[in-house]
Amino acid sequence: MEAEIIKGNEVSRRVKDELAEEVGDLKKRGIEPGLAVVLVGDDPASAIYVRSKGKACSEVGIFSETYRLDASASEEELVSLIANLNADKRFHGILVQLPLPGHINETTILETVDPLKDVDCFHPVNVGRLIAGRPYVLPCTPAGIMELLRAYDVQTEGKNAVVLGRSNIVGKPMANMLMQKASRANSTVTVVHSRTKDIPSFTKNADILIAAIGQSEFVKPDMVKEGAVIIDVGMNRVPADNEKGYRLTGDVDFAGVLSKVSKITPVPGGVGPMTIAMLLKNTVSAALYQSQ
Repeated sequence: MEAEIIKGNEVSRRVKDELAEEVGDLKKRGIEPGLAVVLVGDDPASAIYVRSKGKACSEVGIFSETYRLDASASEEELVSLIANLNADKRFHGILVQLPLPGHINETTILETVDPLKDVDCFHPVNVGRLIAGRPYVLPCTPAGIMELLRAYDVQTEGKNAVVLGRSNIVGKPMANMLMQKASRANSTVTVVHSRTKDIPSFTKNADILIAAIGQSEFVKPDMVKEGAVIIDVGMNRVPADNEKGYRLTGDVDFAGVLSKVSKITPVPGGVGPMTIAMLLKNTVSAALYQSQ
């Protein structure tokens, strides 16, 4: 029997519909949620992400503006722009699109954003709140994954969850959210990564496997447990004989594991749409908090 496909597009649509109602109610109270997006340089993938975020904002009624700087812009120019946005009451959220050009210190920039406007949950203050179990906002991709697990009634309590990858954006916060003493968490979490010896010995014990290692189809059928739930965060471009010249793959061999696992996210159409939905949700939460 083939796995149930976890449809991120559908769950994302439901979240956006709920947010559109909430934004409508806020506007009646004179609160218009606003998001400033900062794009430095002309990375094509970043430009696509920024466009899709702007489109999603307009879908739910969030005011959004994109600020573009040349790839040659200095760190001082970017810091100055963010300082202005911190002070601009039209915006409740600020998103700096990553990656940044090599001459700009990413840590400096992310720490310049006002923690109250940090809708990505990258600022150390918000990371600390997350770890302490008292989050201001939740990191977008891990929050989207938790929403998918809820939507498809995946039980997490007492389950073995393995997170493949230890990035600050996905791996670390994902592990932290799954281990929290909270409803729909309470998992026993293992984090494996590029320096782990014998990765399959860990992944084969996972009831829930979150793959975020950034390697195309890294997870093969012999690495997964029968009946496991697989969340594939990967988004890799591999050469293909088609019009685009590439195809998108996840970090999991989707076709290979399909008959072995119980539930799985596709790529694309799985985790990706949820990341944007959670960004919108964070912006609305930030607007509500700041207005009070």
